[in-house]
Parts: sequence; C-alpha cells; structure tokens
Amino acid sequence: MQTAMSKRTQPKGDTQPDLFTASFADIPIRDQRDTMERPFFSLSKKPRLAPIEYRVGDVWVEVTANSKFGMASIWDADILIWAATQVTEAIDRGLSPDRTIRFHPYNLLKAVRRPVGGDHYRRLREALDRLTHTAVRTNIRAEGKKKSSSFHWLEGWNEVINEATGDTMAMTLTLPDWLFNGIVTKGGVLTIHEDYFLLTGGIERWLYRVARKHAGTQELGWQFTMRQLHEKSGSAARFSDFALDVRRVVDSDGLPEYALSVHRTEADEIITFTPRCRLDATDPRFRPPRNPRRRVGLGITEPALSLAQMVTADQA
Repeated sequence: MQTAMSKRTQPKGDTQPDLFTASFADIPIRDQRDTMERPFFSLSKKPRLAPIEYRVGDVWVEVTANSKFGMASIWDADILIWAATQVTEAIDRGLSPDRTIRFHPYNLLKAVRRPVGGDHYRRLREALDRLTHTAVRTNIRAEGKKKSSSFHWLEGWNEVINEATGDTMAMTLTLPDWLFNGIVTKGGVLTIHEDYFLLTGGIERWLYRVARKHAGTQELGWQFTMRQLHEKSGSAARFSDFALDVRRVVDSDGLPEYALSVHRTEADEIITFTPRCRLDATDPRFRPPRNPRRRVGLGITEPALSLAQMVTADQA
C-alpha cells in the first residue's frame, strides 16, 4: 500500500547550488510533458519488479524493471526533471544543448532539494542505476500507429573520483534521444513548482504532475474519475487502496498550485483539479498566481556560462 503524505520539511541549508549548474531559485523548473501523465515510473519506494503495461485507445506504454536494480521511481525522475531544466536553460541562454550533461552531485542534490552527504551520494548513484537499467517501450511521439520507441531513461552515467581523497570530482549522464528530443521540441516542457520536490508520497507527486499537465491555468480546472486515475497511474496497489490514498491527498491539501476535491456519483468518484489562483480569494485554499518565468538573479553566472561552453566544446 502506498501511503499518501504531505510535504517534507526543507533540508538543512536548502540553498541553491553555486558551482556550474543553473540555479533553480532563479529559473523555471521544467518537466517533460509526455512523462507527466502516463505511467512511466514506479510510485512506491519499495523496489518494483512487476512491469507496467498501459494501453488506452491507440496509446501504449510498457516499462520493464531490471531484476538487479528494480524499476525507476517517481523520485528518481527528479534527476530527469533537473536534466530537462539544464537543457532548456542552456537553450534560453543561447548555448547548444547536449544529451550529455556534466555536473557535480552536490549541485544536483541541492537543486532537487535533497540533503547532501555520503549516504545521499550513494542514493543518487542507485537512482542513476535504476534510470539506466529501466527499459521503456512506447508509441508516444512515434509517427504511425505501428511504430514505437524503445529506450532506457539514461543511456549511461559515469563518475570521476579523486584517487587521493576518494571524493567525487564530477559526474556525467546521457539522456536518450526520445527524452532529449521531447525536451528540445517547442512546447515539449512545462514549468513546475519547486515545492514539488518536497512532496513525500508517490501518488502525491504523480497527481501534481497530472494536474500540471491537464489543469494548467484553465478556469474550471480538470476532472478524472478515480478509475481513470488508477489506470493512468500504473500503480501496483489495489484500486481500493489507491482510492484511499488519493482521498488522503485531497484531505491533506498539500499540492503546490492545485487544490483537489472529490465527489461521488452513482458510477464512480470524480476528482477535480483546480488551479488555486482560480479559486475565490476568500477560499483558504486560494493562492495568487506566480510569475512562470521568474528571474530573481542571473540563474547561470558568467563563470558558469564559460564552463558550460568549455564542456560543450570538449564534447564536440
């Protein structure tokens, strides 16, 4: 059973990285929109080996876990969100994006609002392994009903270690063509709220991404039946347990930007996703709209731009 919870507290020293990645305090965080609604990731922190098989209409998704590493989870997907943000920020800055991204684990962990340290570096390596070994097949964005794409969430990753100290000097990861092309295509990403990274429950995280994909800033929001959500989620939980967890998320009212409500019909329960900025100002769930392209600071500093250009030149 997957327990729905609210947001965790901000980790100690929850400040932005200052080395050579874009500062998430200053730039919009982007998520690849094709991955936001359909069941591409495990929603449980327990290792999942059972495959995901999703078919609705002409669209299908198959996700297969590796017996050693397990299936990539929705928490592992934070790494892909971070990568999508780096790629799109590079484009915004006039740089040439690359499928291979060089980074320091400290920066990535700080950007996705995780604690840092040896144990968290180990967990990052485990997440990178799950992403590298989780196999995906889908016909989303394949031209023609009989065509499909097959890939892993990462083509690979590596780590450079200081032999004298044992400390990590740098890491690289390489995105698959399917994901990279989805990021660089116009309209291929959506901005998300930075507090998404503080959500602790897998269903909470998935519901936020569904809300962001469908409800957007629409006046009346969006609706799904509980059974539609269960099917779309790919959750391994029984329908009754899944429904219980969704109701808990509704009651806790902890999702950034969106308020959820539930009402029952004769056939099913209906879940409504409403942008908080569209609620009446007297509603305690109301929140004013945010600037979707906030630029509090420079985002990428001039030295960071120079380093990014050096990395791009090294890879050319």
